[in-house]
Amino acid sequence: MRLLSLVFGALGLLSMLYGLAVLGTASGTSFWMVWEGAGLLALILAILFFSRIWIRIPALFRYAFWALVLAGALWILICCGLMVSRFGDRGQEKPDCLIVLGAQVRADGPSLTLRYRLDTAASFLKDHPDIPCILSGGQGYNEPCTEAEGMRDYLISRGIDESRLILEKNSSNTIENIRFSKALLPEGTGSVAIITNDFHLYRGTRLAAAQGIPGVCGIAAPSVSYYLPNNMLRECMGIAKDCLLGNMTLF
Repeated sequence: MRLLSLVFGALGLLSMLYGLAVLGTASGTSFWMVWEGAGLLALILAILFFSRIWIRIPALFRYAFWALVLAGALWILICCGLMVSRFGDRGQEKPDCLIVLGAQVRADGPSLTLRYRLDTAASFLKDHPDIPCILSGGQGYNEPCTEAEGMRDYLISRGIDESRLILEKNSSNTIENIRFSKALLPEGTGSVAIITNDFHLYRGTRLAAAQGIPGVCGIAAPSVSYYLPNNMLRECMGIAKDCLLGNMTLF
């Protein structure tokens, strides 16, 4: 019990500290609270283990708790493996169209996460000057403009011709990014490359394939390393939600 108390106490403190670090990045979401909640739960468990109250809890509840912990850990392990399997995706030689999935836009321009996506898109578009690009993202409550408009302005500043850029300005999440972008694909499109950050690419391409977008492939943009655990845990929850809603299948 003492060893479990130390382990969960350490995990709880680390989780809460990481949550505060995520909050400090001004990511624009409240997901940092998940880390705080998980840390608080771990600290409570540490106290229960240390005081030996845990062993006085009925065995059925203790077994059910550990079963949930193991099931959650297994789900996270599977999802993280699937995400990592797409980290090296570079797409195909010449897709008919690109779709860049949106992320937060701030008053001073795209967030770092979104800039990674746009820099990857700009490089690809410069190498393939005849390929059109759909920029997908609506306007959140904390954004000065639609994500699509912010992405357009950034790409124009990087030397991309505005005539190649198709704006999808109504979506508010990844499944809407895909559905609304599909309606804007140029006639005769036979293959599409999805550009998003490495941790997001698995879900983006699976959703695109499930929605019937033709010839889907992915192009992985980099991501912020210290923010990766937060993003991957959030993606695990996003994958679970989209699977439960029938938006995608796991394999």
